[in-house]
Amino acid sequence: MKSFVKKGVSILFGSILLSLGINFFLIPDHVLDGGMIGLGMIMNYIWGLKVGFTIICFSIPIFTLAWFHYRAYFYNSLHGLLVSSFSIDIFHGLRDYHLALDPAISSIFGGALVGGGIGLMLRNQTSTGGTDLLAQMIADWVKLNVGFVIFAFDLLIIAASGYLFSTQTLLLSTITILSVGLVTMLLTSSRGGGHISIIEK
Repeated sequence: MKSFVKKGVSILFGSILLSLGINFFLIPDHVLDGGMIGLGMIMNYIWGLKVGFTIICFSIPIFTLAWFHYRAYFYNSLHGLLVSSFSIDIFHGLRDYHLALDPAISSIFGGALVGGGIGLMLRNQTSTGGTDLLAQMIADWVKLNVGFVIFAFDLLIIAASGYLFSTQTLLLSTITILSVGLVTMLLTSSRGGGHISIIEK
């Protein structure tokens, strides 16, 4: 019971941190994160779709596959996906209060908050699912390192930002994913391998 409550609290606070980073720092400057969050942000920039809702829609095929073939992955990620996605949309009003910071600084702060939210959840045996979940399944199928697969997904999203938007967006998004990765690594390093080992449980 104690572990269940701890996991629930980590999902809640982790989702709030992630939502603050996205809505308060990244979206106002037209910056992307990697993975499924980045896809949701692209849909928001192009068509004005809600980021969280888009993440859930894009994640349905991944979670359907996990349900039939990787049930443990499904349970470890579902709650994190739902709470974080709804939080992103609930806190969308924060975009109106964006601080007039240098976009590079906003990218660092936004990435740090997103990484903090993800890292907090990973430390407590859960995650936001998305492309991390898909990457774990692909890594199992083709016997690749899951970190390499996740990096490849992030690279594709960031490359798309340069093609669809601008070189500035590409550079700022690169800063963001580096910040996300650094903070996530710092928060999970003491747990023996971070999100890779947690998703495998």
